[in-house]
Amino acid sequence: LAPAMAGTNLFTHIRYMLYTTVPTILITLIVFSVLSGTIETSGNADISDLLSSIDSSFNITPWLFIVPLSVIALILLKTKPLFALSAGVVLAAIFALVFQSDVLTDLSDSKIQSIFKAIFTDIQIVTNNDKLTELFSAGGMKGMLWTICLIICAMVFGGVMDAIGALSKITESLLSLASNIFGLFASTVVSCLGLNAIASDQYLAIVIPGKMFKKAFEDRDLAPENLSRTLEDSGTVTSVLIPWNTCGAYQAGVLGVGVGEYAVFAIFNWLSPFMTLLFAAFGLKIRQLSKKK
Repeated sequence: LAPAMAGTNLFTHIRYMLYTTVPTILITLIVFSVLSGTIETSGNADISDLLSSIDSSFNITPWLFIVPLSVIALILLKTKPLFALSAGVVLAAIFALVFQSDVLTDLSDSKIQSIFKAIFTDIQIVTNNDKLTELFSAGGMKGMLWTICLIICAMVFGGVMDAIGALSKITESLLSLASNIFGLFASTVVSCLGLNAIASDQYLAIVIPGKMFKKAFEDRDLAPENLSRTLEDSGTVTSVLIPWNTCGAYQAGVLGVGVGEYAVFAIFNWLSPFMTLLFAAFGLKIRQLSKKK
């Protein structure tokens, strides 16, 4: 979503993201290594029951690694994302027919019907472990409809705001405070953080700033991957730090831990905006359109 809003392609975006994410990950690992030696922990996690349930419910074999490795290979070969994902689905369906025949039979009378059911609608694979049964319950494409609708609504909202001139008015106000390139990056970061808090949704925090600052980055002779990286570093990863944001609420519900409790340890998430500002302040890996051409 971020590269689409900024106007760059996915692979350029991913490659450019590495400049800020790799140092942030390394710092996070160092902090966690220090914390692991200073914080006392207790209790033993017994996963033998889980492993036993998985082994009894599915046919586990190294051959299954072919599916994800094939998708990764297609991505590395820079094939179209739609082709890579479609190939992964088809390959997974074939492997399910070969290796998970019993599971498909339990889902429906027809194995082919079971595959389509798994792709499009809700399924529930019943195991002898309640946690696994809950984990293996999925919604397929149907379960993604709400997310897709939300993205479409965010893009429509951004388009309307752009058409009536509201975005340009807001952008002009913010850019009046940005006298240099660092100010432009800082304005983008603040906008993403603000929308995550006010709009309470990650997608709006990516779409609206993306539309707001796209032309401003072009006017400053900055390549679109600068904007897409900033959207990710400040809009995507910080959404889980806000309790009333959809991402924060979801994480708290899944983990059973309040946002305020895990946010202290979400070092990568709150460090990322500072890292992108640090790169902007020192002019590190700030690609210009003129040099790119």
